[in-house]
Order: sequence, then C-alpha cells, then structure tokens
Amino acid sequence: MRYELYYWPSIQGRGEFVRLALEEAGADYADVARMPARGGAGMPAMMRLLSGVSVACPPFAPPFLRVAGTEQLIGQTANILLFLAPRLGLVPKREASRFWAHQLQLTIADWIVEVHDTHHPIGGGLYYEEQKREAKRRAANFCVERLPRFLGYFENIITRNPGWAGGLAGRAASYVDLSMFQMIAGLRYAFPRTMAKLEPKHPGLVALYDRISARPRIAVYLASKRRIPFNQSGIFRHYPELDTSSA
Repeated sequence: MRYELYYWPSIQGRGEFVRLALEEAGADYADVARMPARGGAGMPAMMRLLSGVSVACPPFAPPFLRVAGTEQLIGQTANILLFLAPRLGLVPKREASRFWAHQLQLTIADWIVEVHDTHHPIGGGLYYEEQKREAKRRAANFCVERLPRFLGYFENIITRNPGWAGGLAGRAASYVDLSMFQMIAGLRYAFPRTMAKLEPKHPGLVALYDRISARPRIAVYLASKRRIPFNQSGIFRHYPELDTSSA
C-alpha cells in the first residue's frame, strides 16, 4: 500500500520519526507537503485536510498519515507509529510487546516536549528572542536534571533487553530504536557540549545510534536530499548560550 505523510516541508520535527520508519521499511510513501502544489499536493493539500471541511475526523496538527485511496487520517506521531509498525515489520507481534514499544514511544514524546521547551519555555507563539532569559534557565535545568534522567532510563532499558543486541524492544530493530536514533542526533545538534559530557555514561545508547545509522536504508536516506538538515525552525535548535550547563 502507498502512504501519504503530511508534515511541514522545511523541518524535521515530529514528522521525522515517521519518515525514519517509512524509510527503514522501504515503504512506498509520499511526503505530500514537499511535493509541487500544481499536482494537487504541497502545502495547499495539507492545509485543506487540516481545515476539516471535508474530513470526518480532522487532525489537530501535523504530522498525520493517510493510506492512499482511503479517507481515514491518523494523527499524532506515536499513534501513527502504532498504526504503521505492525504493517512495516517494525515491532514484535505479541500484543504485550506492541504496547511496551508504544509506552516507550510515548515517553519519547514527553522528552520531545521538554526539548522544545528549552528554547520556547513561555509560549510557542513568541520568538525565542522574546524569552531568552527564561530559556536559559529552562535549558540549564533540562541539561542538568532532565536530560540525564531520560538518557539513564533508556540506557537501563537497553541493558535489560535480552533480545536484539542493544535494542529497546524485541529481538529486532524496532521503530522505537529509530526514534531513539533521532533523539540522539537532535540532541547532539542542539546541545553538543552537554551530550559530549553525558554520552560516555550511556554507551548502550551511543552503540544503538551507531547501529541504526549504519543500517543500509537509513544510511542511504541520511545521505539523500530527503533528509532535511537540522535548522533553527525545528524542535532541535542550537543556541550556544543554552548549551553551557555543567552536566
């Protein structure tokens, strides 16, 4: 089947977690908002669906997914991955294992919010320059308290997983492993000094990042133009003044 992914065309953001799963599986998909509008795609197509005028169950915001030829729209990153993973072979078949993977993905979703709030602690509608003082305080707390806690939790999960060497869920690479790869990549971009200090304490996560980046389809994707570079408009943003903690 062919999938249609709808997400902002100039940032990785939350849509990247879905892109990585689709790329790893070699799925047939269209990144609709990045396509030409003259063919009925592009941003106009995404905004039409977001308006909810002709959609029974409209999503609140991107990303959302549609199976081509159907009317159902599936929103929220973790929910999209819950839908896709069994179809793409990126999660164990047992129900308990699927819920465990989903639980881990929801924890990653919480983590993403905390990353975003390091540079937008007051409100998403304000520019970073309007909340720099608050952002510096929030980022310091994140780097010293919250980031080590999240890394430590997932490092512990890796050490307790008796299946795939160094994975988070099951005996084969799962969508949660792909999402963890993206988290580490983004954190290295946003907080390079802090991550350089913390990574030696979390060798399992570093090894997981290396294994995922070397997977054939992921390696091809990362080297392609389909992979949008990190930038100052996405979730992961590099402001040197926020990466000065004593983590």
